[in-house]
Amino acid sequence: MPRRWVAALACLAALVALACEGGTSASPRPTKSGPSGGPGGIAALGDSITTGFASCLVLTSCERNSWSTGDGLRVQSHYRRLLDQDSAIRDRTYNHARAGARADALEGQAQAAVRDRPDYVTVLIGANDACRGGVDAMTPVAQFRADVDRGLRVLRTGRPKARVLVVSIPDLYRLWEVGHDDPRAVRAWRRGVCPALLAEATSTTPADRARRAAVRDRIDAYNAELVAACRAYGSRCRHDGGAAHKVRFTLDLLNPLDWFHPNATGQSRLAEVTWRPSGMAG
Repeated sequence: MPRRWVAALACLAALVALACEGGTSASPRPTKSGPSGGPGGIAALGDSITTGFASCLVLTSCERNSWSTGDGLRVQSHYRRLLDQDSAIRDRTYNHARAGARADALEGQAQAAVRDRPDYVTVLIGANDACRGGVDAMTPVAQFRADVDRGLRVLRTGRPKARVLVVSIPDLYRLWEVGHDDPRAVRAWRRGVCPALLAEATSTTPADRARRAAVRDRIDAYNAELVAACRAYGSRCRHDGGAAHKVRFTLDLLNPLDWFHPNATGQSRLAEVTWRPSGMAG
């Protein structure tokens, strides 16, 4: 076989092999990235509130209505607000919140978020640490802080340039105040909704009053630790300044199934009060 044919066949074989490997020798197109060098987007950590639980009128998570990462039209979530600023984050939402999660789950959720490489992470945790079977079962304050610190440490180490928003725990005692005279809410709470606070909701005995006060005080203590934990994190962490806790909500912001979790309107309100116009640069 002539030498020039051998050379031509060798070149053809090389081209076929290159095609089978999936491309050319040119460098791959770079992935569009956010300000901290990764794919960008938003990740959410927390509990059932952040999953949008019961906001679709079914007692299950409904993430499209999440105040943080929701992409539905009924809630002007943080994701949708960020999308208005930067269309490059479209579909880059990662909701790692789980119904029933307590602060000790934050570390694992943060590890999952780091793998997503978001530029913005929201954290709302603590309601389930107080909503236990009784006062004695509530997470001790020191343990709560240690759990939160572990979760935030994962974010600071794995995603040091990301912005983190730590949201205060809503005022669950306010929930009892506005609902204990409503027969619908009381019936729903009897199914085991936050028993440390809402059991025997209509009772006025000193013991029941003291129990509710203990839950209220524990949530206040958790919120103080959230402020301190965010401050210790550094300049990349912003606390909501107690905005979520200060909402003087009424029953029309709750879903009509468990009268505990926010409905779509309540989720929108939560997004509104915790948002800062500068978003990721908050």
